[in-house]
Amino acid sequence: MVEESERHTEATPDADTAITDLYTAHYARLVRLAALLLRDESMAEEIVQDAFVALHRRWRKLHDPSKAVAYLRTSVVHGTRSVQRRRQVAERNQPGPQPDAQSAEQSAMAGAAGEAVVEALRALPPRQREALVLRYYGGLSESEIAAAMKISNGAVKSHASRGIAALRPLLESWS
Repeated sequence: MVEESERHTEATPDADTAITDLYTAHYARLVRLAALLLRDESMAEEIVQDAFVALHRRWRKLHDPSKAVAYLRTSVVHGTRSVQRRRQVAERNQPGPQPDAQSAEQSAMAGAAGEAVVEALRALPPRQREALVLRYYGGLSESEIAAAMKISNGAVKSHASRGIAALRPLLESWS
C-alpha cells in the first residue's frame, strides 16, 4: 500500500492524459491572456508552452490536480512579467541614436576643406596663426590666449583680426 506522502511524489499514469486534456481545453485562452499582456503573439505562445512544460515536470508534486489551471495561469502571468522586465532592461541599455553619417562626398569635401584651412594657416605669420589656433581650435578666451602668448588682450585682438583678414583671400581661392 502506498502511503499518503509517497502518492504525491510518484508519477501518475494519467499525468500525460491530464496535461493533454488541459492543453486542449485551455491553451488558446492562456495564449490570448499572454498576448494581451505582451502584445506579441509568438512570445505569448512560447510562454504558455513553457508553463505547460513546467506543469508536466511538477505534476507529481501537484497536491490538487484541480488547481492545475490556476497554476498555469499564474505561470503565464509570471512569464509575461519576466519578458516585460527583460524588454525594459534591454530598452534602457540600448545605445542612443547614431549621428547622421556624412556621405563619402561630404567627408571628402570636409577633409579637403580642412586641408585648405591648415595650408592657409601655415601661410600666416606665427603670432597670427597662434592667436587663431588658440581661439578657434583651442576654444580659449582672449584673456587665456593673452596669458598663453604672454601678450596683452589688445595684441590678441590685433593678431586675430589680421590673421582672419589674411585667411579670407587664401580660402576664397580654394572655394
